[in-house]
Amino acid sequence: MLWALNGTAPMTLPEPHALSTLLVHAGREDFDALGVHAPPIDLSSTYPVRDLAAGTASFDALVAGAARAENPIYARLHNPTVARVEQAMARLEGADAAVAFASGMAALTAVLLAAKARGGHVLAVRPLYGTADHLLASGLLGIETEFVEAGAIAARRRPDTALVLIETPANPTLDLVDIDAVVAAAGPVPVLVDSTFATPVLQRPIARGARYVLHSATKFLGGHGDVVAGIVACGEAEATALRSIRAATGALLHPLAAFLLHRGLPTLALRVERAQANAGVLARRLAEHPAVTRCCYPGLGTVRNAHLLGTQLAGPGSLLAFELAGGHAAAAAVMRAVRLCTPAVSLGSVDTLIQHPAGLTHRVLAGDEQRRHGITPGLMRLSVGIEDVEDLWRDLKAALQSIPFSR
Repeated sequence: MLWALNGTAPMTLPEPHALSTLLVHAGREDFDALGVHAPPIDLSSTYPVRDLAAGTASFDALVAGAARAENPIYARLHNPTVARVEQAMARLEGADAAVAFASGMAALTAVLLAAKARGGHVLAVRPLYGTADHLLASGLLGIETEFVEAGAIAARRRPDTALVLIETPANPTLDLVDIDAVVAAAGPVPVLVDSTFATPVLQRPIARGARYVLHSATKFLGGHGDVVAGIVACGEAEATALRSIRAATGALLHPLAAFLLHRGLPTLALRVERAQANAGVLARRLAEHPAVTRCCYPGLGTVRNAHLLGTQLAGPGSLLAFELAGGHAAAAAVMRAVRLCTPAVSLGSVDTLIQHPAGLTHRVLAGDEQRRHGITPGLMRLSVGIEDVEDLWRDLKAALQSIPFSR
């Protein structure tokens, strides 16, 4: 049973079907009552308050983190367009709730601030997205972060440990982390899984005991390179705390971004499946190319814990990383030479993106930390899109052949 987005009447949803069906229909449960077929966009910054007592009660509820109230009051507190995509993501992740933010980093910040109320110590397993790593290491939020190997979590857990944070598949090396093992080692400490690379199509961390699932929704969930967003799927108690933080910090997702994100969900499985098929072909060919010294891709078995493919991770995905024998100079040459692939950060779009982690997304990490976690000067990350795979290979092959010492 879910409540209508205006908080007035409950509505019964159909029994869950296949994920591809949920991707199309989740978050659209009130469309019949509204008489619409496409998600409406509510761009109001404020809402009329004619009944002061009801308005005050609504204000208090939303500031405290309620999912809904009789009156939305103000867009920083609640927006029905955002609420629809939250409802959709909760169903897709098998969670009680989901909370949307203006970016993936805003979402992570809110989780860390919520964790700080439970204790000042966080355990994190590298590699992580570079900016997430930087936020954790900086101490900016007044949290002590200890970076550990996954196998050391139980030994390093303290009474004030408030959160265990992992990313799997990991950015940018595609290493896998055993969620079941991490949850067991964490014991009573909540586990956050950054599942951006996997999406709900390939991985469901809540079902494996994770307390929070984080997505940079900018990536696969939006899928078209035109939205910046973050989503956290979690239990209702955790969501209440996150909404309260979001209301105080002003990190609510803009309704137009929520509309674009919701619009992208119905094609998510199709995009993931097509891009994944392309990535498998490109990974095999890159692994055999003389300019490439290693290719990191779960489907090749060349990442840590590749045995989790087929159980924890339903498919190898569409991200891969490959290392060039020529190091930084070779990577720079490839960035200049590609024509069909776009040399840009981000990932999960319909088009193929290629970037240099050591020089861009993970540049905030110290050089020794980069190397310790496999982020070498010659490593490139490829986010494979849905183009024709032979066109992509021709572009990559030509770019690799443009490196003088690759011949």
